[in-house]
Amino acid sequence: MNFQLSEDQRAFADMASGLFDDYCGDEQLREHDASGAPFMQALWQQCVAAGLHTILVPEAQGGLGLGMTELMAVLEQQGRALALVPLWETQLAVAALAQFAPAALPQVLDEALSGQAPLALSLAGLAQSRGPSLHLERTEGGWMLRGQAYAVPLGGQARHALLPAQATDGPCLVLVDLAQSGVQRTEGTSQHHQGVADLVFGAITLAADHVLPVAATAWTEQRAIACLAALQLGVTQEQLRRTVEYVSERQQFGRAIGSFQLVAGQMADGYIATEALRTSVWQLVYRLDAGLGAAPQAFATRTLANDTGHRTGHMAQHVHGGIGVDTTYPIHRFLFWSRALGTALGGTEHHLARLGDWLADNDTLGWKYDAAEDNTPEEARHGAV
Repeated sequence: MNFQLSEDQRAFADMASGLFDDYCGDEQLREHDASGAPFMQALWQQCVAAGLHTILVPEAQGGLGLGMTELMAVLEQQGRALALVPLWETQLAVAALAQFAPAALPQVLDEALSGQAPLALSLAGLAQSRGPSLHLERTEGGWMLRGQAYAVPLGGQARHALLPAQATDGPCLVLVDLAQSGVQRTEGTSQHHQGVADLVFGAITLAADHVLPVAATAWTEQRAIACLAALQLGVTQEQLRRTVEYVSERQQFGRAIGSFQLVAGQMADGYIATEALRTSVWQLVYRLDAGLGAAPQAFATRTLANDTGHRTGHMAQHVHGGIGVDTTYPIHRFLFWSRALGTALGGTEHHLARLGDWLADNDTLGWKYDAAEDNTPEEARHGAV
């Protein structure tokens, strides 16, 4: 069996890598950090020109109509370069609307495909202990939305946002026009220099077709987990590469510190963890592209991505010594990115608990890798959040 990327998939990754290299050198990243810009707008326009923002968008809506595997290959390169652009959020939101709320899609499609403004997507509310802090109430003409959504990536720049809200039958995704009255935005910046905004909704009305069915929530979340894990994989790989380069040159007691057994062991541990994460990500995207149930794979991948990013990031800081915490040296950015990715959709404990719940509800032995373990209809599998 051939587990490598196809020639076309490799071409996507190589094109993305070359593009990101042109815009994401250490000096260019330093300039972005100091600029206060919410994301790298010039690079974003190049991504739009190359069509990298439409990989998941169906061909009928003007996209490339490809799968998660192609997007994963691009996101891994984005993570390596620390390229701060809303590459996966916009197209995943469009893909979810195309799949579950096509009537609402025309209102945002031209804006999303042209790259005029990002389409914000935040699923952080799904990981809150009491569920989303946005609440839906049914009205005669549609729905009423009230509550808050915190630290929404690019919530200050987007015209529309796709956010989770608590409804009677479970968490639903809602498409919100952030320019309408009753929406308050408080802008800020994340630790890895991305623009974010707290959004407060004061009882605004939504059309019925702007509320996606419950099945859309798990469908979108599982793909968001794959995207975040692919980014984490790229971030960790480049962080390890730079750390190996550093310990091969840095000398102590007349020897390169990379020759010390403890340091060499830490590098090996980081490599093993990264390859384990790669295997988990590939398994997840395979199942997503094949239309197979992927809930336990998503929870396990999220856990591995969080742990790998956390442990490798702190290991890299440790072996760099004092220079690791010097923000004029580039290695700190990888730790900031790892931490931001690790908090975007709930931490390790949250997803371990969800994996445990799934295993408790699906207590079957001998299930095969490519079988639908829960043997429930597709819509039922997607509805279990």
